[in-house]
Amino acid sequence: MTGRAEPPRSRPDEHVPVTPGWTCGSCGDEWPCATKRTRLLAEYKVDRASLSVYLGSCLAAASVDLPGSPGSLLRDRFIGWVPRGR
Repeated sequence: MTGRAEPPRSRPDEHVPVTPGWTCGSCGDEWPCATKRTRLLAEYKVDRASLSVYLGSCLAAASVDLPGSPGSLLRDRFIGWVPRGR
């Protein structure tokens, strides 16, 4: 034992982002992938504001990790797909 805590490991079906490329750790698509989007919408069904805050923080981190990516493409990728309230 090294005395260092091991980082938590994700399950293969969790579709978590792999940084700094922001790809899906399960399917390899750009994160959030289609599966993760569906899961996020279900998880945040009654609290879309929190979903927007979460994805906004991911967008901010991705803009640092992917400096060559146009901001409009990252915005569409991370928050553009979230349904708007009425």
